[in-house]
Amino acid sequence: MTRQARAWVNAFLDMLAAERGAAKNTIEAYQRDLDDYLEFAAGHGGPASVAAADIRAFLVELSERGLKASSAARRLSAVRQFHRFLYTEGLVGVDPTAAIEGPRLGRPLPKVLSVAEVDRLIATAQEAAEREGQSLAAQARSLRMRCLIEMLYATGMRVSELIALPLSAATTRERFLVVRGKGDKDRLVPLNEAARLAAAAHLAFLRQQGDAGGRWLFPSDGESGHLTRQAFGRDLKSLSAAAGLSPAKVSPHVLRHAFASHLLQNGADLRVVQELLGHADIATTQIYTHILDERLKSLVRDLHPLMDGEG
Repeated sequence: MTRQARAWVNAFLDMLAAERGAAKNTIEAYQRDLDDYLEFAAGHGGPASVAAADIRAFLVELSERGLKASSAARRLSAVRQFHRFLYTEGLVGVDPTAAIEGPRLGRPLPKVLSVAEVDRLIATAQEAAEREGQSLAAQARSLRMRCLIEMLYATGMRVSELIALPLSAATTRERFLVVRGKGDKDRLVPLNEAARLAAAAHLAFLRQQGDAGGRWLFPSDGESGHLTRQAFGRDLKSLSAAAGLSPAKVSPHVLRHAFASHLLQNGADLRVVQELLGHADIATTQIYTHILDERLKSLVRDLHPLMDGEG
């Protein structure tokens, strides 16, 4: 976030406190929502440059992260009020949120990739990692992406959990990882051989380049010290295009969805999937059963002999 954007947020929060008498907790909630939005807006020229299409793209990203419609609506409300404040104060010339409709308060089914599509992504990542003659920087990105995608699909971790993995995650001999999730709760997630091999290759390259001295498996020069969610998302879009998939269909969170739906598709117990995903409430996990219901309906409609000629 730029110094100007930070100053604008502070001015907006001061207004909430002074003119609306907002409580401390309310102001802190607005700040969290706006910090998240401005991290996104920074990739689109900052709050003074974003257009309505960028706001819509932000809402799509929130949906792909798995935010409930009610949470996305609250986030949009904060963004709306912030931009209206900038416009009425004469700090910007337009309010890009004026024509934006709020998200529907009915939970949409998450996007899901087929097993074949995930296989194509992984194969493309592997080919890139093994390609000869590329620069050291390109090789580093390729090995990192292969590791990221293998580990994400093997474990079903949240993106925030994945990018913050310690170096030790690449050296374990166990068939599982201990992941610290929401509420600082630890859980076990599975780790297959492909993910372990990809992590070992990635770590070996880091050590070869002298970049394995920190605590993170996916180090970065940014303030967080590790790869950001946005950087991973951008690289994954590029990989999707290279694999012949629509980049709009693929995101880190969609791979988490794929992990869960493919397990259920192959007979896994819903409670087990709940534990692996780290969902506190099984109702959150049950969204995946609706996906399977739709697939079963489609299967019967397309393949059942009595359905011939019927709409």
